[in-house]
Amino acid sequence: MTNTKRAFVFDMDGTIVDNMAFHTKSWIAFFERRGRVIDADEFFRATAGRQGKEIIRLQMGEHLADHEVTELNLEKESVYREMYEPHRKTVTGFDDLIAQAKLRGVALAVATAAPNANIAFTLDGLDLRRHFDTVVGAADVPRGKPHPDVFLLAAERCGAAPENCIVFEDAPLGVEAARRAGMRCVVLTTTLPAEAFAEFDNVIHIASDFSELTIDELFPA
Repeated sequence: MTNTKRAFVFDMDGTIVDNMAFHTKSWIAFFERRGRVIDADEFFRATAGRQGKEIIRLQMGEHLADHEVTELNLEKESVYREMYEPHRKTVTGFDDLIAQAKLRGVALAVATAAPNANIAFTLDGLDLRRHFDTVVGAADVPRGKPHPDVFLLAAERCGAAPENCIVFEDAPLGVEAARRAGMRCVVLTTTLPAEAFAEFDNVIHIASDFSELTIDELFPA
């Protein structure tokens, strides 16, 4: 029997919430404490979608013990949550789009590189978790984006084949992860301009926010 279950799979940071500038600022502050200067734009392009532990090892060395990486990542994420909390809200049109999707029987998933504390901070802080059939985070998969692991697990948990999933992303590494998973992708330009995604053949729509999207154009009846 053909699996016709359809799913929307949402990245969280920079997609459900427009917070990537705060993540970058918190990384800058984290590294400044250690006498390191990073270029914000280049750092975002190279790291957005990777897990925090991957970023720390990439920037500070593979020699770090696991417990050291864990402690450093906890410090950085604490800085981020303190910075972003006063600004926490969903991207325009998100609530309307997921309401449309639920009426049409489209499964809803979150697939993020965020640790559990940040997932709770965002989804529970905004009372969003109840809308989703599954939430997949950094603790659930061994590798971050651009590897497809997080998207494939989300699709599996939703009972949807990859070709029947549409991913919502804001970062090139995330779009590449969706491509490797065999999924089409909608890009939100919350963080980067449309031209940053010109190379990806799995992008079906580019929008500034969710208000520009309708369920009918994404999943025609």
